[in-house]
Amino acid sequence: MTTTTEQLSATTLLRFATAGSVDDGKSTLVGRLLHDSKSVLTDQLEAVEAASLSRGQETPDLALLTDGLRAEREQGITIDVAYRYFATTRRRFILADTPGHVQYTRNMVTGASTAELAVVLVDARNGVVEQTRRHAAVAALLRVPHVVLAVNKMDLVDYAEPVFAAIAEEFTAYAASLGVPEITTIPISALAGDNVVEPSAHMDWYGGPTVLEHLETVPVSHDLTGCHARFPVQYVIRPQTAEHPDYRGYAGQIAAGVFRVGEPVTVLPSGRTSTIAGIDLLGDSVDIAWAPQSVTVRLADDIDVSRGDLIAPADDAPAVTQDVEATVCHVADQPLTVGQRVLIKHTTRTVKAIVKDIPSRLTLDDLSQHPAPGQLVANDIGRVVVRTAEPLALDAYADSRRTGSFLLIDPADGTTLSAGMAGASFDAVTQVQAPADDDAEWDF
Repeated sequence: MTTTTEQLSATTLLRFATAGSVDDGKSTLVGRLLHDSKSVLTDQLEAVEAASLSRGQETPDLALLTDGLRAEREQGITIDVAYRYFATTRRRFILADTPGHVQYTRNMVTGASTAELAVVLVDARNGVVEQTRRHAAVAALLRVPHVVLAVNKMDLVDYAEPVFAAIAEEFTAYAASLGVPEITTIPISALAGDNVVEPSAHMDWYGGPTVLEHLETVPVSHDLTGCHARFPVQYVIRPQTAEHPDYRGYAGQIAAGVFRVGEPVTVLPSGRTSTIAGIDLLGDSVDIAWAPQSVTVRLADDIDVSRGDLIAPADDAPAVTQDVEATVCHVADQPLTVGQRVLIKHTTRTVKAIVKDIPSRLTLDDLSQHPAPGQLVANDIGRVVVRTAEPLALDAYADSRRTGSFLLIDPADGTTLSAGMAGASFDAVTQVQAPADDDAEWDF
């Protein structure tokens, strides 16, 4: 007989994020999901009940299951990204509950950066607002493949179908214009539990899935084997022992694709070529390995390979460049300015760089471009051109979220400044081309 543990190990994993404006009910929705799917431990529920009673509430405030910071509970808002792990018999979930305030947009970027699905909440009484459009645009920029619009607080509009239909139509048109590939709209009441885990008895006009049913059944592909094969080297293994006097292996996690023994490969950024002589996985030699396995690759030729290098198929290697054009979300309190010296971290490689230009800043409410802003401040999203001291092997973010993303870091204290996505942003935004400056102006 199959055990529960065996059942869960065989189920797929879905990473998803929630987003929405302040007081739209994100934390309540998450709490309802956890509570009604029986994913809350008894002591957790007792703690929430006690905290609710101390605040004069007669019923448990399910939002307290996710709002763990004292400031969050006191103000009734979400400040930090709250990660929750739960499972049903059909699927395992990693949930990122992200803040709704405009000043915490950077936290939404953090939570949605690895998500395969984003749940965007709107208040049925307010409809689509600026922050709704902002979150839809961020989801589009991050190439989140599935977006769910949850129209919450339907109980406060008497479960009226026309209200839901109008909001769903407006949001769907906007998100589709950004290039979001799949949009699902669901009317809910997180407080009352309508269409969250159980179907609503008040909305017989709606025949679609509940939120949990959609989360359990949405097609999610973790198969990275069809992507361009990429292997960032994390560590060089040279034991130099009597048993392994000549062993030289390159350890790391395969970011995407498949590697096979005997396959010709190129090491970037040097461009040197060789052939895969062996692949070691968990102490055994294997003929094939794929993402996201952690392996040690041995090459047939003794060439210079170090941490930060990228191994790729010889006939499918990414372009190497020192001029990086990208869209970034600025996450630091200090601004990002033209001429600023930074570090750029891409996979396992970190190199010095200078911000060469900031061609534009994006206004997410109407998707307009503010040209030549001179700097980006916290929560700004804009286009940047960065000149690196050493070449980088970057893919376009549209082709690979793993090898098309990077971080800009303050070299003085290691603070993360911006999260970057190489290449073009979503199609709806008119790109502003950076001026062609003379490289002679640069120190490297």
